[in-house]
Amino acid sequence: QVQVVESGGGLVQAGGSLRLSCVASGSIFGIYSMGWYRQAPGKQRELVATITSTGSTNYADSVKDRFIISRENFKNTVYLQMNSLKPEDTGVYYCKRHPDVWGQGTQVTVSS
Repeated sequence: QVQVVESGGGLVQAGGSLRLSCVASGSIFGIYSMGWYRQAPGKQRELVATITSTGSTNYADSVKDRFIISRENFKNTVYLQMNSLKPEDTGVYYCKRHPDVWGQGTQVTVSS
């Protein structure tokens, strides 16, 4: 059974940075698109960024020029580098192996 496990969340001040990591089990990680999503309290889960098997990326407008998604296929890992964090970036961040395998989430809290 494929598992996706996130790490790297925490508490950070506005303007700071965090790097999230996501490891997916399985021997053919490289063929899958991966994505980061987030859910703030009382809100729906939303797309943050995705990366295809060939490295093409897509970002939500709210995080463009601040967040960077990347992957290392030989480590079965995808990253989300988050810079210039804002309080509105607070939420639970989920990793997804497309189309349908989700991680348990990691909490990111940005204080003002």
